[in-house]
Amino acid sequence: MLLYIIRHGEPDYQTDSLTENGQKQADALAERLCTHGLDEIYSSPLGRAVQTAQPTCSRLKLPYAIEEWMSESIAWDEFSVVDDNGTRNWAFGCNNTKLIGNDYSINDWHTNPVFSSCKSAFEGYRRITNCSDNFLDRLGYKRDGNLYKIITPNEKRIAAFCHHGLGTAWLSHLLSISPHIFWSSFDIAHSSVTILLFRNNPDGYTAPTCVCLSDISHIYREKLPVNAAIKFYDDN
Repeated sequence: MLLYIIRHGEPDYQTDSLTENGQKQADALAERLCTHGLDEIYSSPLGRAVQTAQPTCSRLKLPYAIEEWMSESIAWDEFSVVDDNGTRNWAFGCNNTKLIGNDYSINDWHTNPVFSSCKSAFEGYRRITNCSDNFLDRLGYKRDGNLYKIITPNEKRIAAFCHHGLGTAWLSHLLSISPHIFWSSFDIAHSSVTILLFRNNPDGYTAPTCVCLSDISHIYREKLPVNAAIKFYDDN
């Protein structure tokens, strides 16, 4: 199975929709994804994610299914903090050296002072990981420690249109990387495509391999503004 995790295009957050450039990004995505096709499409319920998915759905003549847990609004409430200037932002949007510190592990990352002002960082991450496990279980792969037991092996291409904060937290779990390490060392751009391969191994277990992270080759192909595709941390 291939799992495509796709961040929404450039947004207008005030209206929860895509900008003109964001719509062009969504159209470029549709052109790209039609090359090899998809079998199932899922989306966050938020408008900017749905609008990013719609051109692909139209081109492939596939419906999208809403996954409420992929909503960025929930993650924003759990992982955002108010800084000294009174501005609300992602807790993990700080200087990454404050996240990666040597004294934290996958078991106690949430004790880092960066997360002390979050409403519920640890509980929020647990919510996302539980929802992820349920989602993958429905797709035929049941979480077992850091591995997945193959219940229903398949060769499907599954796309999930979601967001930055939710997407990076989700990827850290899928790849068994501590979230504070993932947040400090990796990122995903607007309309970017990340692909995880779930090999159907003969021993009945698999672990996803990241074969593509935050790819925006469709942006280059269509000669769209690159800076708009790689804005980080100033939005969600």
